[in-house]
Amino acid sequence: MSSARSILIVDDDDLLRASLKEQLASQGDFSRIDEAATGADGVAQATGSVFDIILLDLNLPDMDGREVCKSLRERGVRSPIIMLTALDSDDDTVTGLNAGANDYITKPFRLAVLLARVRAHLRQHEQSDDAVFTIGPYQFHPAAKMLSTGEGKKKIRLTEKETAILKYLYRIGNKTVSRETLLGEVWGYNAAVTTQTLETHIYRLRQKIEENPAEVRLLITEPGGYRLNA
Repeated sequence: MSSARSILIVDDDDLLRASLKEQLASQGDFSRIDEAATGADGVAQATGSVFDIILLDLNLPDMDGREVCKSLRERGVRSPIIMLTALDSDDDTVTGLNAGANDYITKPFRLAVLLARVRAHLRQHEQSDDAVFTIGPYQFHPAAKMLSTGEGKKKIRLTEKETAILKYLYRIGNKTVSRETLLGEVWGYNAAVTTQTLETHIYRLRQKIEENPAEVRLLITEPGGYRLNA
């Protein structure tokens, strides 16, 4: 599982947030773990940046977590949202899901259970048309074959193969992928496609995404392959 992921924890319990942050960091699933103690701060952070997943407490000091969830969905946030609650009734679950939550987990919970839910929703979301990934200064929209910056002020159109290259490198994390592996993943095992074809696509992709293609910062060439510095 790629570690180039971000999570937002919205909960007013300082000890729980600190504990969750420490435990999630130790697992290595996330490179960025942000926190919010109020619903308003949670909304501001979740709409100002893209998170791969959001943990949202039901009982916040300034507003109901279900209202936060509804507000995020109305503002176009498509990241999976898992609601955390001390309540355990069917009505609460239904109301939360109707507000746009993807899942519900009741406090107190075991980290292993929460992690299993988080990982399942990340996998499911990454296959969906709503998935948005952060790559350097860009928001990567695979379904739209596009990179954007600054609230969509700049848009870079990608070809199908360029999109597939970025998607695979992102998912593999900050690791080097051999040219042969990348060829197989993007083109399939087609004998007519050579590493030169891949190198041509990498070159064109760099012309689009690197601020200065002569000083590569995002799409790195390593001995034996390529690595995405997301």
